[in-house]
Amino acid sequence: MRSDRILLVGMMGSGKTTVGRALGDLLGWRYVDNDEMLEQAVGRSTRDVQEHDGEQALRRAESAALTAALDEGGPLVASIAAGVVTDGLDRARLRSGGFVVWLHATLQTLAERVEGTDRPWLGKDPAAALSELYAGREYLYSVVAHLTVEVDSLPADVVAVRIATEVARRGH
Repeated sequence: MRSDRILLVGMMGSGKTTVGRALGDLLGWRYVDNDEMLEQAVGRSTRDVQEHDGEQALRRAESAALTAALDEGGPLVASIAAGVVTDGLDRARLRSGGFVVWLHATLQTLAERVEGTDRPWLGKDPAAALSELYAGREYLYSVVAHLTVEVDSLPADVVAVRIATEVARRGH
């Protein structure tokens, strides 16, 4: 496992971007966002790929974004697309590519956090859509994670401190 990168995984709404920025600031490491890496890798936005090419194309684009995050010079903190864990090869690349932190939140918290955001694939019932997306992924996140942080009631800066403390404790 590379010691010069922290890879944040979890469902949409778990706080990957917010925690990633806070953690990057705390450590003095660069933060890279999945959506930006995806757009650089495939030349189109996450939304555009999803709407025009479908879920399989989005998974391929997310895999390309993961490759970009793993190939970037470190040290860095990166948010990783929620669906990357559905691919066995990508799970293996995550585990070996850095210190993987699962930002775990309940479905209720996730639904509250994404309510009113511009994510068309959630439809009119974000809680139901998230429940369907999350089915089977909880186990996959647990398999790739070196550390799990329960984020339901914690502000991003506290989550960042917990992660930084654990990274230092483990000597990464």
